[in-house]
Amino acid sequence: MPQFFLNKRLILLLVSMIVLVALIGFSLKDRQLTWPEQFLKDTTGFVQLIFHKPAQLVAGFFENINDIKNTYKENKLLKERLEEYVTLEAQVQTLKKENENLRALLHKTESLRDFIPIQATVIGRNPERWRETIIVNKGEQHGVKKDMAVITPEGLVGKVQHASQFTSTVQLLSALDQNSRISAYVQGKENVFGLIEGYDEKRRELLLKEIPFDAKVKKKQKVLTSGLGGIFPKGLPIGEVTKVEPDQYGLTKVVYVKPFANLYDIDDVIIVKRKIDETLQEKEEAE
Repeated sequence: MPQFFLNKRLILLLVSMIVLVALIGFSLKDRQLTWPEQFLKDTTGFVQLIFHKPAQLVAGFFENINDIKNTYKENKLLKERLEEYVTLEAQVQTLKKENENLRALLHKTESLRDFIPIQATVIGRNPERWRETIIVNKGEQHGVKKDMAVITPEGLVGKVQHASQFTSTVQLLSALDQNSRISAYVQGKENVFGLIEGYDEKRRELLLKEIPFDAKVKKKQKVLTSGLGGIFPKGLPIGEVTKVEPDQYGLTKVVYVKPFANLYDIDDVIIVKRKIDETLQEKEEAE
């Protein structure tokens, strides 16, 4: 009995394999599909077509969102880098300007043979009196006194108006009046002397007055301190001539002088101390 069942199972397995091979061969055979098969195939293709497009759109939508997120992160990172670059560039420009100013100051210091230079930095400026005064970080403890000339590498910017122990207030050239005149001269084959006693706000130029009517003064000529006033040293550059016209009475000339120094942008200055003053002070102290 058991032997019969074993043979029966073996026969059933063989028959199944034959049927399977037959079905495979039947499916691979190039034959005409019946209409139920065609209907089922067309229906399946139509359903696939319906769901394929929306699925593709949804997949593309989420893919676009992901791309947008990545783009946003990249843009944010690039903006941060750009801000860092702008900051660094501004710092480089500031350092470059400071370096140029310090080099120019050093060169100017070495050329002031007859004077004792006191280097100072601007530490304050009143917005309401921007064109009138500046405050520097050197005072009486550093040898600064009232009426000392104050220059930059470009030229004269003003004089010490008041000196405290550790700081000083500097009156700028743009705040000059008849009570704070500067003895100056126009450099040429024959020097022409006069007094700087005023400032034209519209032209942003100094007024050099008391020029003889017959004096020959031309544009582009340089104007320097004469040293005759007993306060400023001789030969400090002030500016250049831009215009010459008769005064209101027609007896003398008025010369417009454009300052060499930028009076509206000052960072570092040199306070000029005349050696002759230093010598006199030493003699007084010795006596």
